[in-house]
Amino acid sequence: MARGCVDVNLLFTLGEVQRLVRAYADRQAARYGITRAQWAVLAKVERAEGLKQTELAEQMEMQPITLTRLVDRLCENGWIERRGDDADRRVNRLYLRKAARPLLGKLAGLRSELTATALQGIGSADAQRLLGNLETIKENVRNAIQTANEETQKKEQRYG
Repeated sequence: MARGCVDVNLLFTLGEVQRLVRAYADRQAARYGITRAQWAVLAKVERAEGLKQTELAEQMEMQPITLTRLVDRLCENGWIERRGDDADRRVNRLYLRKAARPLLGKLAGLRSELTATALQGIGSADAQRLLGNLETIKENVRNAIQTANEETQKKEQRYG
């Protein structure tokens, strides 16, 4: 593929892939009575139980009120519980409830199905390369953001 073609298509293609995967995941998650966003919250809490609700909102790049609504629904369904923080009573920490474990098992199977569908026709070695390349792209963009933020901070410093 010519460089110009990559330059024109890469970012649009990444965005389109993300949109399609999200739409497909939404549709498939509905089979279990859950949204993709709720699934993402459950998965994050499973990986880091006791996470502060504010930390989770930041990690998920969503407004705290949006996350609060998602967590409210997950609590109503008996999948997550909020516990106060011993050191700061303003803080809520999130924990899975036992009822979430079987659902997370089903969702792990669904994640495998979604991945298999997305990678259909792509060999294992190519899939590993793709993942590695996507990780490199992610790190490149993350570094560019950090560099831009540092440059902006330097420009905003005031001397007096």
